[in-house]
Amino acid sequence: MRIKFLPFLFSFFCAANVLAQSHSTEIGLQTDNDSYLLQGSDRYYTDGIYLHYRHALTVYKDSKLANKVFGIEFGQKIYNPQSGSVLFKGADQPYLVDRPFAGYLYAGATLNFLYKNESNLKLGAQVGIIGPGAYGKEVQDYVHDHFGFYHPDGWEFQIHNEAQLNLSAAFNGLITRGSWIDVSYATYVNLGNGFSGAGAGGMLRVGSFNQLFNSVATQSSAIKTQTIAPLHAHEIFFYYKPLLNYVLYDATIEGGLFNNHNAPGSIEIRGTKEPFIFSNQFGVAFTTGRFVIDAAAIFHTQETKEMVRSEQWGSITALYRFR
Repeated sequence: MRIKFLPFLFSFFCAANVLAQSHSTEIGLQTDNDSYLLQGSDRYYTDGIYLHYRHALTVYKDSKLANKVFGIEFGQKIYNPQSGSVLFKGADQPYLVDRPFAGYLYAGATLNFLYKNESNLKLGAQVGIIGPGAYGKEVQDYVHDHFGFYHPDGWEFQIHNEAQLNLSAAFNGLITRGSWIDVSYATYVNLGNGFSGAGAGGMLRVGSFNQLFNSVATQSSAIKTQTIAPLHAHEIFFYYKPLLNYVLYDATIEGGLFNNHNAPGSIEIRGTKEPFIFSNQFGVAFTTGRFVIDAAAIFHTQETKEMVRSEQWGSITALYRFR
């Protein structure tokens, strides 16, 4: 038995090494929903779905870069008040709209520069639309009507249509690392007619993780050529990300920046943004030879002065790697 077991064990590790090889391209899906936390809630940021494509570009050994990743994404976000229905005994109750009904539909691209010193600069741009053209009402109606949930009411109060152009830049870097734990910092700036603001925070990772230039943590699990050996063949780690956000403008709360909100017949209900939002994210991430999985729970303080509760949702990302 032992003689047969040793060749099996050798074959297993050879297969594991094959599975651990790098891949330059990944594609997958991210889905966000407050129901994933099993709290029975259906409010605020209630649903999001995103399609991701990432491809690692060539970097050279004498470069300061360890990795460079180009990304394309398509996404939709749906926002509700404290309930997806503000219809009570046959009468509309607009005072229940403590966070506006809103949808945001977009396409975007990113370019992630990841340096050998484990800092990274990620630049992004999105074009899209808020309002009825984002089809938030239609998607939520379909899901609720076909999966046994209540029928949403109140979308007649939603944020009005406006085309969107939003730019972003994020900079992250390693602070310190031990054998099974590390700490990094995170900063970002957003600028656009939909979302403008900035934020700063950090990330704690515990487990088996790779350098920040080739990790789920920085959306860089795709890599063209590994010029530096990874710390582990596969990643599996828990993480905690606290973040303080300053909100300069949020069109899903305040309406379109260039819209005429007092147009005759308008029933758009807007909110009053909170300038500072604190968020906590707890998650677990792991990679195999072909798959990347990230599951997280996110908790936000109130986004508007009218909101009666804090905000929470779950997020699941699954990517397939190839090439």
